[in-house]
Amino acid sequence: MKTILVLGAGFVTRPLVAYLLDQPDTRVTMATRTVEKARKVIDGHPNGTAVQLNVEDQAALDPVIQTADIVISLLPWTYHLDVAKRCIAHKKHLVTTSYVKPEMAALDAEAKALGLLFLNEIGVDPGIDHMAAMQVIDGVKAGGGDIQRFYSYCGGLPALSCNDNPFGYKFSWSPSGVLLAAMNDGRYLKDGEVVNISSEGLFEHYWLVDVPGAGTFEAYVNRDALPYMDIYGIGSARDMYRGTLRNISHCESWNYFKKLGLLNRERTFDFNTTSPRAVMSALVGGDGKDIALDLAAFLGIPPYAVAIKKLGWLGLLSEKKLPLNTATPFDMFAHVLEKKLVYAPGETDLLVQHHEFDAAYPDGRREKITATMVDTGISGGDTAMSRTVGLPAAIGTRLLMENKIPLTGVHRPVVPEIYRPVLAELSAMGIRLEESRSAIDPADA
Repeated sequence: MKTILVLGAGFVTRPLVAYLLDQPDTRVTMATRTVEKARKVIDGHPNGTAVQLNVEDQAALDPVIQTADIVISLLPWTYHLDVAKRCIAHKKHLVTTSYVKPEMAALDAEAKALGLLFLNEIGVDPGIDHMAAMQVIDGVKAGGGDIQRFYSYCGGLPALSCNDNPFGYKFSWSPSGVLLAAMNDGRYLKDGEVVNISSEGLFEHYWLVDVPGAGTFEAYVNRDALPYMDIYGIGSARDMYRGTLRNISHCESWNYFKKLGLLNRERTFDFNTTSPRAVMSALVGGDGKDIALDLAAFLGIPPYAVAIKKLGWLGLLSEKKLPLNTATPFDMFAHVLEKKLVYAPGETDLLVQHHEFDAAYPDGRREKITATMVDTGISGGDTAMSRTVGLPAAIGTRLLMENKIPLTGVHRPVVPEIYRPVLAELSAMGIRLEESRSAIDPADA
């Protein structure tokens, strides 16, 4: 009997836990601050256990890690390093769906010395994007070709029938995580030149992308794409880009939200005595008489601009108090977004992933390859986001549990030993990227 410890009980845990509980001779322990969330996910399964845990309490964390064979951390990425160090101390394998930070990569030698696998970036983005990309890249290389350009896009959005708010967005993963991602820098390669995008300019640098079967979206850069040239083995490519997809008007609005200071995590207000309207006025130095005019003047936009309409729809121009006590503008913004941008029972989400490759072959041929996934959530069931994040991690955990991944150290799922069986099982579940190929006219190269 193997014991899997799942840290966290957030938006994406249910498909992962359900999959693992269906495996023979497997117990799952879910540890989280709010134990009722874990109990709801386990849903009475006899091999599931929910325990209350504050992951910041090492004295409480160590015993639950000690009892596990494999630890899955679905906590915010800021906790992963501490969890990884405890896994080193207690000689436990680790699985996460988050990006490999330098501090995590630095544990590679220790993990190898102990015969441990720390499998990261095995969700959807990062995760399925890596695996689907490597499947194409390895196929091109097997045919003697090279990848010259690679653009990768991914976005989690409401399904069209459920896209009923002015933001064109609803939360299918951590609201705080979404806000923190809006503060990232970005970097990519275009025509052999490095393009650096500052956090301040993140939402000013975007373009429109047509995704077959899904529609037209805005795309803005997702972190630093350049390290993946080495990770994917395409160091000679002239273009390398990883982007996030959002509905039209997202980037302009969020650029204004950032300029207003709504992502500020340092300045605090007493929300027992201060209304959202007063906070907004304080952020822009207005006189409070006409908050829309004050915001418009601060941003240099008309008072009827859609970004100001969105703030009014959220209730941030209201005198109604929020139950936050002492909190930051970031906390206020996260709170109202989480309350308003929510999926109602029966509503479904959309997970869109789209890759575009240009490949060149020794005989002079050029080929355009696209790989596209448009996955819709299940009405009354799991979201597309939870399935595409949770199931790759669950499958990877099962492979590790069955000693079918002959690797140790800190890894991403970019090697055939991992991506082939994971993609094959996902495909059997209906989660796959559909490929298309066409010749590139030399005149267009």
